[in-house]
Amino acid sequence: MGRRHVTDERGEPLVLDWRAPVSRSFYRASARDPQGVAVRRRFGFSNGVLTSFEDERLDRGEELGTTSRILTAEIERPRVGPMRDIVATIQPEQDELVRADLADSICVQGAPGTGKTAVGLHRAAYLLYLHRERLRRAGVLIVGPNRAFLSYIAAVLPALGEVEVEQATVEELIARVPVRAVEAPAVAALKHDARMATVLRRAVQTRIGTPTDSITVSDGSFRWRIGLEPLHRIVEETRREGLPYGTGRERVRARVVSLLQRQAEARRAESPGDAWLRRMSRCRPVVDFLDAVWPALTPEGLVHGLLSDPARLAAAADGLLSDTEQALLVWAKPARTPKAARWTAADAVLVDEAAGLLERPSGFGHVVVDEAQDLSAMQCRAIARRSEHGSVTLLGDLAQGTAPWAATDWRESLAHLGKPDAVVVPLTVGFRVPAAVVAFANLLLPALAVDVPPAESLRHDGGLEVRTVADLTAATVAEVHAALAHVGSVGVIAADDAVDELRAALAAAGVATATADDVAAAERVTVVPATLVKGLEYDHVVVVEPAAIVAAEPRGLHRLYVVLTRAVSRLSVLHREPLPAPLLTAPAQTPSQAAPLESAPL
Repeated sequence: MGRRHVTDERGEPLVLDWRAPVSRSFYRASARDPQGVAVRRRFGFSNGVLTSFEDERLDRGEELGTTSRILTAEIERPRVGPMRDIVATIQPEQDELVRADLADSICVQGAPGTGKTAVGLHRAAYLLYLHRERLRRAGVLIVGPNRAFLSYIAAVLPALGEVEVEQATVEELIARVPVRAVEAPAVAALKHDARMATVLRRAVQTRIGTPTDSITVSDGSFRWRIGLEPLHRIVEETRREGLPYGTGRERVRARVVSLLQRQAEARRAESPGDAWLRRMSRCRPVVDFLDAVWPALTPEGLVHGLLSDPARLAAAADGLLSDTEQALLVWAKPARTPKAARWTAADAVLVDEAAGLLERPSGFGHVVVDEAQDLSAMQCRAIARRSEHGSVTLLGDLAQGTAPWAATDWRESLAHLGKPDAVVVPLTVGFRVPAAVVAFANLLLPALAVDVPPAESLRHDGGLEVRTVADLTAATVAEVHAALAHVGSVGVIAADDAVDELRAALAAAGVATATADDVAAAERVTVVPATLVKGLEYDHVVVVEPAAIVAAEPRGLHRLYVVLTRAVSRLSVLHREPLPAPLLTAPAQTPSQAAPLESAPL
């Protein structure tokens, strides 16, 4: 079994694709349920050279599980560069999720290091293998929290032979207007509220008018007339059909032209041709009628009109938003046109919602959403519109929610995604983060106010060091130099406003550094703002001043939980200010007491 199907010169298989049905037994067979497997063998390689092999005699009741030396070596292999696939290390509980049916939407509540991102990517690869033609037509979409994260995972699917998969952030997915401004957090949070969907729907519905006069159309020597009653009937029937607004406008046009056509056929005893139908659909009386009862709208124009006009907003928000909330939404100095508006990121969410009311967006056959706990209700709806006829794999951890609107209950998020019946599966056993690091980060859980089980880890290697230092910058440079003596990547994580100083200090000390979105860089050291580290991982992580990370945002403790769980081998925490209260129960080390990290694993 391997990443790709390989045959010899006669066409006989040498390696079977890990996604083939027969491969299921390799991942799921156990001594208790061998599934017809007598021996499971794993090979170890180094630079293309066979270095070891290991047998599990399941027919004799032998099962190594996570004590497998080869499995452990692969999991603990240093991380340098982009994320790798986990074909060699998929665990039974992960395999069940990977091979879930295409029709099934699932939500994975995964603690740090449990492989939820890998599960989502491998599920996408598996579904493409099993339903290639269907998904080639419908498409597969991977949604990530930021471009740095998408760069980090970008190599996984191509390594598995899948290159026709779209990757995007939510912001890129809904980019209909240029984002030129930033607004107050309270205003942004209100625009991300699910109530805004109803406000926008009402705003669209109020644009549908009532016919007030008949239509008369001149056609050469003929004059066709449609009375008020049939026009009323056309508008009301179309309104009740619940079509996207733009489709409804064209439906009204078609029905009006159809009535004109009937009159022409009755008088001329022949059916008019296509050219006549097109001319009637564009003639001034028909267009004027449409503009009066079902005016043409654009998503940008609808939102611009709503946020520029307090009266129009009040009509759409009555009973939903308070006067105070409406006042927050109205632009103080509205631009004269949508094109000139200073749109914000939250406005873009509203514009996309409006677009979904006016036109039916193209969708995907399957959508994988990572770090989904940070999606707002309106962002969930944006994804729902693109997966209406497909399935979803939702990946996240409620404890890692850092957005102001972060989810506290997966059921609510799934409802906004249009998948209320999706099953929620917890993954709590980790293979990436050492047990000592997990235990340290778990101290924060009681303060995070989310109902998630604490993470566990099967990794008992690695190290943790917590030190009080007088000079954070100098201590960081020294820690990085020490970390470079080991194999693997080094991530320096600090509050956003401290990153430039740390990067400059490392450069002055002769240490080349990369940025978070440059995963192909040759440099082993990456300096990362705390706000961009979600989903990334490094062998040795140096966390600089946890108190500053916490103080930088309202959900700072959640951010710190993310930061502390990025290490896959060693974690060094350097602080001058007192540690956040939940961490004060941890055994701290002073500079004089600190043992070398590699000799003091916890």
